[in-house]
Amino acid sequence: MNIEDFREYCLSFSGVYEKFPFEKATTEYDSNLLVFYVGDKWFCFVNIDVFDFCNVKCNPEESEKLQERYDGVKPGYHMNKKHWISIYFDRDVPDRTIKELVKRSYDLVANSSAKKKRKPFLL
Repeated sequence: MNIEDFREYCLSFSGVYEKFPFEKATTEYDSNLLVFYVGDKWFCFVNIDVFDFCNVKCNPEESEKLQERYDGVKPGYHMNKKHWISIYFDRDVPDRTIKELVKRSYDLVANSSAKKKRKPFLL
């Protein structure tokens, strides 16, 4: 997988847009983080120059199992370690699995945003 294919995949989901929110970061690495959003929430980010790993949201139980199974899955870089994982592209995680985890992250974020926007049930 390369950055172009990965970016295209992330943008293929409904309502997704991208931006560089850290252009003024103190490190070049952080300033080159491309963040994918659904609504106003992140579901994935990746460094476009280095393309070494991506961060995705993950439920805590699945996160633990993935970290036990794959050397290439670690607690999320600069994120809540309970709810985010970093997936390294050059390790033992198959591309198919990476795509599945990106899609699950999108679903988690999109579904949580949709629930918050629902009107409360009125009697």
